[in-house]
Amino acid sequence: MASGFEDVTMSLDYNTMTEYDDYDTGPTEDSGLCIKSSVRLFRGYYEPPLYWIIFVLGAVGNLMVTWIYIHVRNRLKTMTDVYLLNLAIADLLFLGTLPFWATDATSGWIFGSGLCKVVSAIYKINFFSSMMLLTCISVDRYIAIVQATKAQNLKKKRLFYSKLVCMGVWMLSGLLTIPEFLFAQVKSYEDRFFCTMVYWNNQNNVTKILVLSLQICMGFCLPFLVMCFCYSVIIRTLLQAKNFEKHKALRVIFAVVAVFVLSQLPYNSMLVVEATQAANTTQMECETSRHFDIASQVLKSLAYTHSCLNPILYAFIGVRFRKDLLSILRVCTFGLGQSSVSKLQGVPKRPSVMSDTDTTPALSL
Repeated sequence: MASGFEDVTMSLDYNTMTEYDDYDTGPTEDSGLCIKSSVRLFRGYYEPPLYWIIFVLGAVGNLMVTWIYIHVRNRLKTMTDVYLLNLAIADLLFLGTLPFWATDATSGWIFGSGLCKVVSAIYKINFFSSMMLLTCISVDRYIAIVQATKAQNLKKKRLFYSKLVCMGVWMLSGLLTIPEFLFAQVKSYEDRFFCTMVYWNNQNNVTKILVLSLQICMGFCLPFLVMCFCYSVIIRTLLQAKNFEKHKALRVIFAVVAVFVLSQLPYNSMLVVEATQAANTTQMECETSRHFDIASQVLKSLAYTHSCLNPILYAFIGVRFRKDLLSILRVCTFGLGQSSVSKLQGVPKRPSVMSDTDTTPALSL
């Protein structure tokens, strides 16, 4: 979601205006509004500390990945290198929006309407780009492992194509954020302002359903299906290969898929429920709606943790990155100097499931 908020209706007419927020939704017998002060209180206590933890951990991991690529490796040698660097940048930009939402949870939106649209758009651009880059990495691993001979013959062309693919990913992600520029607004409630999505007044909440469906399809379903296909074929290929430690390679693949599913599936399931609910003319009971909003907040934060885990799953779990990281730590600890780093860079490295080599298609750790 653009601002990380849940559904709200700030009017007695439930179909007049719908927003991503968590304040007053659904009719009650007394006032026509479902008072959700408990949801607002939960969000104020729960989100800020968790968002700051995700921000710090994710920033450290992704900054290390970026720094290693820029200062240690000096140049991008494989398609996976290109994708990992772009993934780290996307995660860093996404993490940069979390302090805004953490502040919003406690003090309301104090940054103005312009930043409301910009921060919402930055969040969504990097959400989509991260998911699509994860898809690209799985396709690249499929090509490098399943079609190893062809991959080696076209290695230079693949590197060029990967840069074009990344440009296309960023452009497509930008197009997918048009709803944020159209619908993100600052609304006031109880002397506080909130950055939220305000949709056009149309029958059966068609606009909201389309936006949610777009996020579910492009942000989860498509990446998940591609990853399942690519990694299932990779696993079959690994099981047939000889002279490498299969169990280590399989552990990496299972970890990648498991973390993606466990972090993204629960929240996207809630989005499906929300889209279905928006299509219904009858709304859920007030108490049920409160529980739904709280569950959405928890599952949303779980989905955000993926940006912390990406550096571990896609970079540091590989031998090359571990060696580069150790070289950095040795320089920082013992002050070995740049010449020592260069020597460490020249040490041969065994291949990783997440990286290409000149002689073998990334079959072992």
